[in-house]
Amino acid sequence: MCQLLGMNCNVPTDICFSFEGFRRRGGLTDHHRDGWGIAFFEGRGCRLFLDAKATIESPVADLVRHYPIHSTQVIAHIRKATRGRVALENTHPFQRELWGRYWVFAHNGTLEDYAPELSPLYQPVGDTDSERAFCHLLEGLRRAFPDGPKEEGALASTLRRLTADIARHGVFNYLLGNGTTLYAHCSTDLHFVTRQAPFGHAHLVDEDLTVDFSRLTRPDDRVTVIATQPLTDNEAWTRLAAGQLVAFRGGEAVADL
Repeated sequence: MCQLLGMNCNVPTDICFSFEGFRRRGGLTDHHRDGWGIAFFEGRGCRLFLDAKATIESPVADLVRHYPIHSTQVIAHIRKATRGRVALENTHPFQRELWGRYWVFAHNGTLEDYAPELSPLYQPVGDTDSERAFCHLLEGLRRAFPDGPKEEGALASTLRRLTADIARHGVFNYLLGNGTTLYAHCSTDLHFVTRQAPFGHAHLVDEDLTVDFSRLTRPDDRVTVIATQPLTDNEAWTRLAAGQLVAFRGGEAVADL
């Protein structure tokens, strides 16, 4: 299956260390070679980089490695194609607008017998089950809240219902973010670690590389990293339970939906 990577922080942070390990799973330490992408939120804007090449062969990945973009929310994906050909239009993450904000989505898994009715407003560009699920989620949220939700709880309840409906069709691990809140849903495998004071060392699983975060952070910094499988081997990662949907904001888990 595909590989997911997310980051949610209380201050703009670069993802270079985590990405260094993550990118190696795109054809070196794992067999996922069917494209990759990464989205960086900056205020209300979003930088989106996509490439149909494997990460270990991608010049775009080299750019991201050496360009320390600081962001409070990042969503990345390495693709193993199960629905749809290897092509740029089928490469995650996908981006759409809702309520005057960009929303970004990446999915790990395969959905069977999944053909929801979609409105003309949200239509897939490619032919993946993942993009169709994203369109379905956004259309469901838009119908429930035409002018936007008045409270976070109402949005969370609707997202929970829509997610459960889609998850009946197969494996539906996903990351969904709007630059402020990052939602993570687990069907099979999804883990997270929150880094905050006192900061220490972290060592990558996929490469012999260690960083001392105490030298790079301030005492009030807080960063949560989410990944399909843990990226480091000396930190206490939390595994989400099957069916669990969690909201992250300001670098921490703020709600179990």
